[in-house]
Amino acid sequence: MAAEKHTEQSTAPTPKALSAAKAFVADHGGSARAVVENIGRAGARVVLIGEDGRLGDVVVSSHAVGEALVEAVEGLSLCEWDADTTAALKIGAAHRRAMAGPRAR
Repeated sequence: MAAEKHTEQSTAPTPKALSAAKAFVADHGGSARAVVENIGRAGARVVLIGEDGRLGDVVVSSHAVGEALVEAVEGLSLCEWDADTTAALKIGAAHRRAMAGPRAR
C-alpha cells in the first residue's frame, strides 16, 4: 500500500503544471494535442498544440508525469509526432525567427 501511494505521488503532476496546461487549453480553443518527449535528466517536455495551431509546452519531472498530466487535463489528447499532429501546427514568422537564433535576426 505504501509503495502504491509513493508511485501515485511520484507520477502526479504539480499544481503549477496542471494550471499551465489547463490555461493553454482554455486559451487556445478548448482542446489540444499533447506530445510527451523525454529531455534527459530534466524530465520530460509536454508539447501542446492548440486547436488554433499555437504551440506551448510544460516541463515535468518524468515521462510518466507527462502522461499523467495529459490524463488529468480535460481537452488534452495524447499524441505522437505524426502527420496529423504536425499539420495541426501553425507556426508564425516571429516564432520561426526566435527559434532560428541571433544569426537570423
